[in-house]
Amino acid sequence: MIRPSSLLGLGGAALLAACAGGPRLAPASHFGQPTRLTCVPYARDVSGIDLAGNAFRWWNEAEGVYPRSQRPQVGAVLVFRPHGGMRVGHLAVVSRVKTSREILVNQANWLPHRIERNLPVVDVSDCNDWTRVRVWYEPAHALGATTYPTYGFILPNG
Repeated sequence: MIRPSSLLGLGGAALLAACAGGPRLAPASHFGQPTRLTCVPYARDVSGIDLAGNAFRWWNEAEGVYPRSQRPQVGAVLVFRPHGGMRVGHLAVVSRVKTSREILVNQANWLPHRIERNLPVVDVSDCNDWTRVRVWYEPAHALGATTYPTYGFILPNG
């Protein structure tokens, strides 16, 4: 989950361009479906992975219960480590694998109080192991400037 104050890091370059008279960003409230869900109950409902607790805790909670991987697959949950204003991590569910380094995800509360579907996430890790990613920021209609650390993917059973 991301606090509104943390959104500046996601589209920093685009925000600076807007301040300098470049294209204006639409408010985040114009994107996605309104929701009161956070990323945890949303990911649990969509993926069927029955874990609880803060998002970053899912990685350890999954050990011995669900398969974990450094390779994406549809239905898997990408677990973000805490980073900056995202103190409890974040969860996103893989909706499509486009390439070995690009996926689409469905997620809740990346933009505050919104569910977003089929947004690009790009692996920018040195070893192509999905431990560092950049996430699409729809108000800028571009990948966000921030690189986020992740644990990897929790795979649904069966």
